[in-house]
Amino acid sequence: MSTTIALVTGAGSGIGKAIALAFAAQGDRVVAADLDLVAAETTAKEFPDLITALPVDVADRNRVDVLRDRTVAEVGVPNIVVNAAGWDRTDQFLNATTEFAEKVVAINYLGPVHVCSAFLPGMIEAGNGGRVINLASDAGRVGSSGESIYAGAKGGVIALTKSLAREMARYGISVNCVCPGPTDTPLFQAQDEKLKAALIKAIPFRRLARPDEVAAPVLFFASESASFITGQVISVSGGLTMAG
Repeated sequence: MSTTIALVTGAGSGIGKAIALAFAAQGDRVVAADLDLVAAETTAKEFPDLITALPVDVADRNRVDVLRDRTVAEVGVPNIVVNAAGWDRTDQFLNATTEFAEKVVAINYLGPVHVCSAFLPGMIEAGNGGRVINLASDAGRVGSSGESIYAGAKGGVIALTKSLAREMARYGISVNCVCPGPTDTPLFQAQDEKLKAALIKAIPFRRLARPDEVAAPVLFFASESASFITGQVISVSGGLTMAG
């Protein structure tokens, strides 16, 4: 692959931040995109010569297009795209409002759709191949009580990954998916204490994942070691789920 330029959404905190920093730590150029620009700028400060912070709302296709145009103009055409932005709030399905459901789907499913739709044409035109890595969730593989709509959206990301992998193979672009289990992020820490304790107890390793442990397989999928791997899904959950 040519000089690496990695676009990472949701790079202001949690897993997305860990991914952005991991790419920069190995000397790659990174665009750290986040709804919270201040948070993205904080990420960028750790590698100011390598990371460019830009704002985006992945649920808004127009703002994703602005991100694409600024990325290309200020950094270049990315050859790695990581869809790490996500959002959820745990509650029973019967309590979910239409507005909540639409927000979950807009961010967690349509977000990757918008980003891929915006950036893939430029990657194809560049003719250098590339990598797309989508962050889904083990909830999308096996379901999760209290996260039915989120699980459905993340299941859609898994199916999107596999389908895009088939379409993008002719251009030398791989598309793979990483599914985190419970991870020590601000989103997880905002959950109910009893729920957090129950999840940790259910994990065979008896602890949460660290964000950098989720970043590791993302970097693998982006590396030359994964040059013949596409359409695959890997869980990072400490054995909480062992989906086939």
